[in-house]
Amino acid sequence: MQHTITPDPINYYAEQYTTPENQVQAALNRETHANVRGSQMISGHLQGMVLEMLSCMIRPKQILELGTYTGYSAISLAKGLQDGGKLHTIDIDPYLQEMRDNYWQMSGMSNKIVQHVGEASAIIPKIKGDFDLVFIDADKKNYGLYFDMVIDRIPSGAFMIADNVLFQGEVILPQEQQSNTSLHMHDFNKKIANDNRVEQVIMPLRDGLMLIRKK
Repeated sequence: MQHTITPDPINYYAEQYTTPENQVQAALNRETHANVRGSQMISGHLQGMVLEMLSCMIRPKQILELGTYTGYSAISLAKGLQDGGKLHTIDIDPYLQEMRDNYWQMSGMSNKIVQHVGEASAIIPKIKGDFDLVFIDADKKNYGLYFDMVIDRIPSGAFMIADNVLFQGEVILPQEQQSNTSLHMHDFNKKIANDNRVEQVIMPLRDGLMLIRKK
């Protein structure tokens, strides 16, 4: 089974004709791949631009991001915030915070981003207000839980984005051939498809992005 959703030549072509990364995010991309374990988790150039475009179209007042990693996607999403808006991002790993803070400062986004460290399920209820945009890119087994925790905190017409919903293409394999993570993602995809409160579309970009709109 091929573990890429889109062939590399197509990805390279798409990146070539997509607005280039700014210098800060390009540097963060390089440092992540050079020095941080699990560098494939970074949103990167193409997905980062998609997140930025969606955020700029939505113009959110408050964003919730679940899964910060090295902070690349937070920069992309924060670019679409309304004046005075905030992005709340949650991650269980505190050890990358100096790196995140450094690049958020260089990007000019540090005053728009609020970092929370700990279990997302414990932190989400402590953040006040509703969310106009939610990006789910955390522990896969809890995607459904996170959806349930925020669906009543986003207004009609607001959006969620879920990453890794195609999980390396494994979701189309027979159940007995899928990894536990792939099974979690398949269960999440079925859950969303069966929820009549939302509309959704899966985009085969990188590892699969699901765009979810509350009716």
